Amino acid sequence: MTNKIKIGIIGATGMVGQRFIQLLENHPWFEVTYLAASAASAGKKYSEAVKNRWHMSCELPAYVADLMVEDASDYDKAKGKCSLLFTAVSMNKEEVKVLEAEYASRGFAVISANSAYRLTPDVPVLIPEINFDHVNIIPTQQKNNGWDKGFITVKPNCSIQSYMIPIHALIVKGYKIKRLFVTTLQGLSGAGYPGPSAFDMIDNIVPYIGGEEEKTELEPQKIFGSISNGQIVHDTSIQISAHCNRVPVIDGHTACVSVEFDGKKPTEAEILECWRNYSSVPQELKLPSAPERAIIYKEEANRPQPRKDRDLGNGMSVSVGRLRPCNIFDYRFVGLSHNTIRGAAGGAVLMAELVVAKGFVKQ
Repeated sequence: MTNKIKIGIIGATGMVGQRFIQLLENHPWFEVTYLAASAASAGKKYSEAVKNRWHMSCELPAYVADLMVEDASDYDKAKGKCSLLFTAVSMNKEEVKVLEAEYASRGFAVISANSAYRLTPDVPVLIPEINFDHVNIIPTQQKNNGWDKGFITVKPNCSIQSYMIPIHALIVKGYKIKRLFVTTLQGLSGAGYPGPSAFDMIDNIVPYIGGEEEKTELEPQKIFGSISNGQIVHDTSIQISAHCNRVPVIDGHTACVSVEFDGKKPTEAEILECWRNYSSVPQELKLPSAPERAIIYKEEANRPQPRKDRDLGNGMSVSVGRLRPCNIFDYRFVGLSHNTIRGAAGGAVLMAELVVAKGFVKQ
């Protein structure tokens, strides 16, 4: 791509906003030209706005240090400075809906890391390897809202990405899923900064994350669903029961999954073959953020582990291990993904690459 697409980040000073900054440095398609955050950060250079609270494991990239941070609620400030916006804001759901719709109404492609629109029937919730075809509802969304060029796409809950791609690899080979029983062990960064206190987490596990179990049980049905009569219809044939826990790990969401098939049941060898040979549209299109191997199976009995495996595929691969029979369902396995890369900023960047490749965003 000779002329890069100009990108804005709304919520640029937060944890996910910072991860966008890190991942977009030297991106071959995108150039960050606009930053916005709360009124408290507006009017400051980015380096000043994140002084003493830059949380990435790299130095603050020089390319954004002198960019001025604007007020996220001043929607017109972004006009002429970018065409695609990533949003990752700490606001209540109704405020997020207003903010993202205001930007979309002004012609911006909004790639959201927030949850406000996840259950809206004409808004795609994308894991690009799985439901890449859901981008085709964008013209319907634009028509429904009277938008010209603008639209909204949303990334899903970060914890479900640790097992959704491995499950999809089985579905596309004809193995229909009936039920999933999922227990997630979710890293601290999923709660943002500062997150739970050290007193809550050291020597402890918290067996509750507000709203997380509901998201885990509902969102996969939409992602596995199909477009019909101008909306995304959920696939309710898959039943999911979830337990979600916060654990003292910085990055990485782990899922212990038991799966029951509906009808034809694969052997262990066939499941492993599905996982090892899995490839999808992002790999076929060679999208810049797509991992060469979306699923990496770990043979060791004690893997995957967050510290050892979360960064595989530049944080975009899903690590799977411990495939074995289940005494109640058919099989069980462990999945792991990096929650702020594949599960948040990196997944959103891959979504943006997909909508660009499909022609919904122009240079």
